[in-house]
Formats: sequence, C-alpha cells, structure tokens
Amino acid sequence: MNLHQLNSEARAGHVDELNLIAIEGGDYLLEARIKGRAHPLADARGERLRVHSVEDARQLLQAIPQVSMNLTHWSVQDEMCGMGTHPEEDLKLPISQRSAW
Repeated sequence: MNLHQLNSEARAGHVDELNLIAIEGGDYLLEARIKGRAHPLADARGERLRVHSVEDARQLLQAIPQVSMNLTHWSVQDEMCGMGTHPEEDLKLPISQRSAW
C-alpha cells in the first residue's frame, strides 16, 4: 500500500489503525490495519517505507486523515536467555498522529 492508497482508505473510514513499528537500527516501518489485516506501507520503489523517527512519520502523514496510531515494539522475550516460557506480547503505545510541538 502506498501513501495515496492509505489516504483513500483513511478518507473512506476503512483504516482501523496505523502502526509505527520500531525495528533494529533505530528506524521504523509503517503499516495500516484494515479489517484486521496488516498492510505495510511502501515507498515509490515499492519497498517497505522506512522513517527515522516519530516526527518523520508525523510529517509524512500530515495529509492523511487522523486515525488511531500506535508506536509498536516487537517482543524481545524470544531473544532473551533464561526467560522460560512466557506469552509473547508486543509493546503497543498509542501516540498522536499530529505533533505535540
């Protein structure tokens, strides 16, 4: 899904939420959830859209109608030694799509 498609889906009220997913190296990926399915956002080359900060994501999404947005960190429990068996839970924090500055 590209930004134009995201804009169309958001205007139609189909976007359940946007997730800004923290990945290794300090970058973030964006995905839209529509009817429970993840739709990764792609750049002009068709590759996964990466941003370098929450503010970069907010600037990129300025023209998109306001929808629920979350900052998501995947569970690291499977990478930790000696943790035993615990249910994996991603950290998902609601954030504002518009800058607080």
